[in-house]
Amino acid sequence: MLKLVKRVAARAAKAVIPARTRAAAGSLPAPADDKTRPARARTSPARPKPAKAAPAKPRGGLAEILRWIEAGGMPARPPKARARVSAPRGASFRLATHANDRDKRSYRLYLPAALNTAPAPMPLVVMLHGCGQTPEDFAAGTRMNALAEEFGFLVAYPAQATKANSGRCWNWFLRGDQIRGAGEPALIAGIVRTILRDHPVDPARVYIAGLSAGGSAAHVIAGAYPDLFAAAGVHSGVPAGAAHNAASAFLAMRHGAPGDRPAAAVPTIIFHGAADAVVHPRNGRFVEARTLAVHPRLARVEKTGRTAGGRDYRVTIHRAANGKPRCEHWVIEEAGHAWSGGHPSGSYTDPAGPDASREMLRFFLRHRLTARQRRPPLP
Repeated sequence: MLKLVKRVAARAAKAVIPARTRAAAGSLPAPADDKTRPARARTSPARPKPAKAAPAKPRGGLAEILRWIEAGGMPARPPKARARVSAPRGASFRLATHANDRDKRSYRLYLPAALNTAPAPMPLVVMLHGCGQTPEDFAAGTRMNALAEEFGFLVAYPAQATKANSGRCWNWFLRGDQIRGAGEPALIAGIVRTILRDHPVDPARVYIAGLSAGGSAAHVIAGAYPDLFAAAGVHSGVPAGAAHNAASAFLAMRHGAPGDRPAAAVPTIIFHGAADAVVHPRNGRFVEARTLAVHPRLARVEKTGRTAGGRDYRVTIHRAANGKPRCEHWVIEEAGHAWSGGHPSGSYTDPAGPDASREMLRFFLRHRLTARQRRPPLP
């Protein structure tokens, strides 16, 4: 193990700090169909362009390198100072805490203005922030609350505790946080069940998404609780089971790793920048492959487009016989490690890209759990 750690440390020491994605402020992007040129079919998929920068370089000895690995390899940069997220009249952005018999996590919950007058229970979207981010920062960058007002759903933003990870990264790479009924998956599931108990939420329409470490954790948690989540969104993440400690996490982020073969796979939408220098774009293909391993006979179509901001992108769609997409994989050319189509008021956003928040929501709302799917799996 020591030899492996030294080899990992040697590789990490050769890296370069990537520049933060920057762009001018703008309003919430329109749907992709409204802001892109018509999609055209491709006869063969193009390969993602190689990353133009390497992951952030840790400065110092082995101990600091290992801390960098455990923090997910994200640049050591705080989120926008005290990101403020306003709520329109009648809506609220509440702070709450969920505790089980082993641990606790705080979270922000966005309740749209129409919640109390809605004719039917609303969907719930769980959003897991990336390393160094906060729920407020992530809400500002993804603009998911604005979509909640537009389409009528609740949004939960769990917060990682610094005592669990000093970089505020979700521990997607630790065995104790990769299984049902334990660690962080149990905490997130507990938050969802608390919200289902206290608010008019449709239990058949609960979804989970995240960025980077949050995207990796979302993939883990959705796989652990397929009876709770109807679909998942993985932005710039690593597939579930790709790592089981800090050293293997670094290797998976740097080079890509296929992960474990899943027993089940919820419908998944994937976003990844082709120039991501923190999490290799190959990981997006591995997340896609995990869905196909469970559902191998899906119809496949490929499309391309360009946003009003000048970002080219490619989408691979895998549809079931009923026409519903089981998996979508979006690759954004020239984009780095940032939430595509995000607002610059939050950290790690790329406003020029296709609107990942809106596209994820579109994908999510195509899926709901049946009564049979909502039954907990046998032990």
